[in-house]
Amino acid sequence: MKKNRLGKSDIMISELTLGCMSLGTDVNKAKEIIDVALDYGINHLDTADLYDFGKNEELIGEAVKNKRDQIVLTTKVGNHFDKEKKTWFWDPSKKYIEQAVKDSLKRLQTDYIDFYMLHGGTIDDPIHETIDAFEELKKAGHIRAYGISSIRPNVIHEYIEHSSIDGVMTQYSLLDRRPEETTLDLLHSNEVSVLARGPLAKGMLSNDAGKVIERKGNEGFLDYSYTELLEVQQGISHLMQHKLSQNTLALKYVQKHPAIATAVFGASRVEQIKENVEHQDTEQLTTAEYNKLKQLTKANVYTSHR
Repeated sequence: MKKNRLGKSDIMISELTLGCMSLGTDVNKAKEIIDVALDYGINHLDTADLYDFGKNEELIGEAVKNKRDQIVLTTKVGNHFDKEKKTWFWDPSKKYIEQAVKDSLKRLQTDYIDFYMLHGGTIDDPIHETIDAFEELKKAGHIRAYGISSIRPNVIHEYIEHSSIDGVMTQYSLLDRRPEETTLDLLHSNEVSVLARGPLAKGMLSNDAGKVIERKGNEGFLDYSYTELLEVQQGISHLMQHKLSQNTLALKYVQKHPAIATAVFGASRVEQIKENVEHQDTEQLTTAEYNKLKQLTKANVYTSHR
């Protein structure tokens, strides 16, 4: 599988990333899913300390402890949680980040994290303090690179201007094209890579899109109505005429923009890995196909990124 450089770092990540939040709690099943992903060339795993209040990191740590050198490992920080009470609050302070990274390293059974992300953020955060924390962790060798997971253009702008981030994870799909209007070109021009999460739009752009829309689309998606979702689905099917699977089409759409280093998908079954890697070795969408897909959808959904 093709690998792309993460920002200006020396980290090379596969163009597809396994999001680990959906792996469940069975370590043997998680190992199987991760092993299949590795066999297909996916080398990048994404988790967060908050997922299952630390248990997801523990699961991954156990699953990859004998193959750490094969994996680029990403986790996130900023949600100060109590695993016993199952509560958390937002805390991007330097003090918390410095403690949280130690806890994540222990749970992940590793002595370094490849890519460490702030798990959210607002313009009212102590941003310079947060940046200092990441820079010191990088200097100390606890992390190799850092970035943020954010859908907020104003926050992203602050980090581009004041930090040495190598990547931004943001929600992006054919049904949520807001980053095209707000951040993708800016990030690309500053050599900051984008990790696109939600490329299948909660399954509404997957191979089972019709069933998913019927089951979950009654209340719409973002500001698409149920009827509009069906129209998009029908338009995509007519346009592509089964040239590619729906999963492949959705992933290749987000991969088309040069800012995108990887598209992040979740999996709770081995079959979902296979669906998402299918046809990844085929050519990218043509410009004509890409533009026709854009015409089926909306450039701006909701009013803005929150």
